[in-house]
Amino acid sequence: MQSLNSKIGNKQFMGRTIPSYRIASQMEIWKWRPFRKLLDKLDRKVFDEMLSISRLYNVAGTMACRPVLIHVILMSIKFEHYKQLTKIIGIKISNKT
Repeated sequence: MQSLNSKIGNKQFMGRTIPSYRIASQMEIWKWRPFRKLLDKLDRKVFDEMLSISRLYNVAGTMACRPVLIHVILMSIKFEHYKQLTKIIGIKISNKT
């Protein structure tokens, strides 16, 4: 997957052939930089905020063991958005029948 000298920006991580989930998720987010650069300045901020949501669920992402990392990141974002939407519209999930 990665060599012993993995790079994220200017940082080097040595001694691992497979990066931890947290580091691998940052590497995945880094891959989206070309897309981010093409966004409007205000949209970049929103895009960064959206991607930072995935950090809230690092523990769950680690335990998910999915081979495609972007799926876990997107599910974390989707889950947080779902929680926010249900809170806004006042639906209590536990009261559904």
